Amino acid sequence: MNHFARRTAAGSAAVLAAAGLLLAAGCSDDNTDKAKDAVASVTSAVGAPGGSATTEPGAGGMTTTPGSETTSGSETTSGAATSGAAGESTTISTPNGDITVSGEVYKKYMAAGGASSPLGAPEEAQEAGPNGGEYQDFTGGTVYWSKDSGAHIVWGDIREAWEENGGANGTLGYPTSDEKDITGGKQSDFTGGTITWVNGQTTVTPK
Repeated sequence: MNHFARRTAAGSAAVLAAAGLLLAAGCSDDNTDKAKDAVASVTSAVGAPGGSATTEPGAGGMTTTPGSETTSGSETTSGAATSGAAGESTTISTPNGDITVSGEVYKKYMAAGGASSPLGAPEEAQEAGPNGGEYQDFTGGTVYWSKDSGAHIVWGDIREAWEENGGANGTLGYPTSDEKDITGGKQSDFTGGTITWVNGQTTVTPK
């Protein structure tokens, strides 16, 4: 699906509830500590290839073993990339079929906690963005990557405002940060400006 002012995540809550993953993500007054921890962990690096396997709860269990192929619950993880810039990927069974997450999007997804994080399961296959970038939609948000800005998560009311302004194809361009805490709310930075969410109000500030 070619979108940069993408559809809203209608039906996402039903998918999350069915997977047992309903968490309040992004700009919501009901954020849980887990959601905040997941956001804070996004900047941490993913384990180096050859490291030991890690298992995450949720979505039938998630096992990631770089360099080998393993099946755990509804997820298959392989050390060989099917697309993207990096050499790791995972395939997850979803109501929309088996969907692969790979490359830089995969690394960001796993750093956030994978399917057991507020991002949840993938909704569709990874797609090409403008200027050689990539993005993939998940039930709780979207991961966008470009070679100049890196991989970042956009979700909640900030994502809605960004997409209303054209998304990665608009004047704001790609995200250059994950959502971060500011006084009274949240902020995400983009190549062409910032979006803040303070006291329930979203403000777009172009550069």
